[in-house]
Amino acid sequence: MTGTLEGKVAVITGASRGIGRGLAIGFGAQGARVVCAARSRARLDETARQIQDAGGEAIAVPADVSAAGDVEKLFQAARGQYGAADIVIANAGGNFARQSVEDGNIADWERTIQVNLLGVYYTCKYAIPELKGKGGHIIVIGSGVGHRVVDTAHSAYGASKAGAWMLVRALALELRPYGICVNELIPGLVQTDLTAAADLPDDSPFDAEWYKTPADVLPLALFLATQPLTGPTGQSFSLMRRDSQ
Repeated sequence: MTGTLEGKVAVITGASRGIGRGLAIGFGAQGARVVCAARSRARLDETARQIQDAGGEAIAVPADVSAAGDVEKLFQAARGQYGAADIVIANAGGNFARQSVEDGNIADWERTIQVNLLGVYYTCKYAIPELKGKGGHIIVIGSGVGHRVVDTAHSAYGASKAGAWMLVRALALELRPYGICVNELIPGLVQTDLTAAADLPDDSPFDAEWYKTPADVLPLALFLATQPLTGPTGQSFSLMRRDSQ
């Protein structure tokens, strides 16, 4: 299979469903050798099989991004199968705390931070040695909620995504001498099996008509993954409406 990513190795977390699955399949169609990671082995196998059935190369590596050891083993498996990664997409995430700080559950708040912030940190940390020798791209899937307060029920999600956005900028500075570009991609509202228009609160600044599909996120991800190693880096690229950021 040939394409714009021919010969590149792409490690994508959260690849068992939603945006991650869409990006994995799309990158595979462009010739990348895709390492699909997530907690669900069955769903991962489906993603990898779909890429393979279309003539691409892919493997499934079960991993919980909130566990540093899992992420370390993920990159070991990727390197063992395909060699060092060229592109890393930190997509795995979740929103486990959907109440105010006062009413919310501490464990849910902590879990949201563990997955969305520590998970990105672990993914980037173990990606660095893979990318350092030849340069490459790290793309962090962010959220407009990390740039703007939406409501009182998303403090954990907003804090975790804001932290990930700051990490993007810090890493861009740290890794620029090695030709590693680090950017945030904000997909906006994407219809997946984990989200629905009915989830929007009545006072949300978003509207149901602005929902996209995972396929709508692919062109921007491909754009970032194919930019020169001299940049852009440390930037946030958004598919959201201007008035919703």
